[in-house]
Amino acid sequence: MTSLTTSLRLLTSALAMSLATVPAWAQQSAPVPALSLELNGAQPSDKGCRLTFVVNNNLGADLSKAAFEIALFNEAGVVDRLTVLDFKDLPAGKTKVTRFDLAGTDCAKISRVLINSATECAGAGVEPNACMRKLKTDSKTGIAFGI
Repeated sequence: MTSLTTSLRLLTSALAMSLATVPAWAQQSAPVPALSLELNGAQPSDKGCRLTFVVNNNLGADLSKAAFEIALFNEAGVVDRLTVLDFKDLPAGKTKVTRFDLAGTDCAKISRVLINSATECAGAGVEPNACMRKLKTDSKTGIAFGI
């Protein structure tokens, strides 16, 4: 009988512990607010180099304006130039593809693109620093891309 009682106590304890972890698991599965910016392509264009970005605004609010200062590094790892890319409005929950032609830039000589700062990050209920603080980057090219 004591063995049965001990087994029931262990089973009850195990069940209670597994139920206690359910809220923690549910909280972890909720999406984390983020602004995802992917360098999706870099192709030569008539003007120079065309960079294609895929942007996904999961901040939970529309951005009326989003712009970033980027640094372009050459093949020697030296900053070649600074420029601002204006992504304009980014509706919440929307994925958007945007292209920028960088005049006089050779795509083959870009080794890295660094997001230096957010020059604009505006929207109702959006903190001005949210675009940098919650930014996630990725690259589908051979060019290193990040913060």
